[in-house]
Amino acid sequence: MNIEQHNTEIYQNIKVWNTKKSLQSCYQSFYKLIAQELILGDGFTVELGSGMGNIKSVIPHCITTDLFANPWLDRHENAYRLSFGSNELDNLILFDVWHHLEYPGSALEEFSRVLKKGGRIIIFDPAVSLLGCIVFGLFHHEPLALQQPIQWSMPKGVDIENMTYYAAQGNAHRVFQRKEFLLENFDLLKLKRFSALSYVMSGGFSHRQLYPDNLMGLILKAERFMDIFPSLFATRILIVLNKK
Repeated sequence: MNIEQHNTEIYQNIKVWNTKKSLQSCYQSFYKLIAQELILGDGFTVELGSGMGNIKSVIPHCITTDLFANPWLDRHENAYRLSFGSNELDNLILFDVWHHLEYPGSALEEFSRVLKKGGRIIIFDPAVSLLGCIVFGLFHHEPLALQQPIQWSMPKGVDIENMTYYAAQGNAHRVFQRKEFLLENFDLLKLKRFSALSYVMSGGFSHRQLYPDNLMGLILKAERFMDIFPSLFATRILIVLNKK
């Protein structure tokens, strides 16, 4: 898949979003989890890779950005070369974006530049568990890539404006849970995994929903039980980093 195809998918996702109340409800709950982790200072809160820009429904002051200049987004931004000044941001939000960073170490260097001391990165990404491997390994077009090497730093000469599409859904698990790399400028404040059963059974943006909307309450009760066993059932991971 190339970058242009990813933007095409965003438009396709908008059509699905408008027909799935359960999916909207799931994302609202995810955004609320993220909102609870924000620091409230005098700097900006920015989301990278905002896609449809729906996070504003919960965090209205969030600056939405993406690689594409879509009319509902605030800015066009590239994670490896942000247009913000040094020490200008309080929070950076990456919702389903971390696993698209081909050179995560270089991205973290840029994030450290724009964040204030004590600023936060909030990452929400696929989780690796028994259920997570089934869901994302078998029913998602992007690879888990658990055995593929992660290139931490960007080689010289890479054209960041014309990079190919990259995805490795297991990268958040590998970097933050398995701790395959040292975080030089950040402390790991929180790592929490969720079953997110209601999201999985909603079918997301690519598959049909497996329950009627009026059973959402029952599904949420099952979620709370499954959350007790994240190694078995987690499909989503929340990571909060604090700039030293």
